[in-house]
Amino acid sequence: MFAREGYTSIFVTLIFALIVSGIARYIEPHWTAYLLYTAMALLVAFILYFFRDPDREITADENVVLSPADGNIVQIKKVDEDRYIKGSATQISIFLSPLNVHVNRIPVAGMLEYLEYEPGMFLAAYDHRASELNERADFGVKHPSGTKIFFRQITGLLARRIVYHIEKGDKLEIGKRFGMMKFGSRMDILVPPEVEVNVSEGEKAVAGKTILATINP
Repeated sequence: MFAREGYTSIFVTLIFALIVSGIARYIEPHWTAYLLYTAMALLVAFILYFFRDPDREITADENVVLSPADGNIVQIKKVDEDRYIKGSATQISIFLSPLNVHVNRIPVAGMLEYLEYEPGMFLAAYDHRASELNERADFGVKHPSGTKIFFRQITGLLARRIVYHIEKGDKLEIGKRFGMMKFGSRMDILVPPEVEVNVSEGEKAVAGKTILATINP
């Protein structure tokens, strides 16, 4: 299964590969053509691999905060969040390499009360300054318990496009697909102090599977 956000990229890559391979037939010496065939096959394989969208079995427990992205947890720190939570929070940052699944999933059930798209820079996603300086989309969700959870999609050095399919006022279902970030990026999840964090820096996170935090209603 492939992400719908990748259909155009997959189609364009296939056409490009077919054109180059067709031209390569007439190139001398023949070993050059074989190199181009191999390069095009690897390019198509990478695009198909990047836009893969595996099904995930999602927990029925709505009092947890699930990872919205696959990747490595590169930072957990205390911050002051002034956009939605408006107070102290714990920030959990996940770095996605180009080899990770890039389809994003809703981390917590509730009402989407805040949504803001911010233009910005394209620092490498593992640079911790990316959370505030890079282009990003910010989301604020009010859990049924009243707890506010904030998360953001962040572009990286290669990831230049953020895609999301949710709107302010939507009732969000935990674990559902909501968008993606293309070709390496970063995801931050911020929770208030009363929410218990269940992960540590250096751990791997799986979207829709890894429990990042627990909400005590």
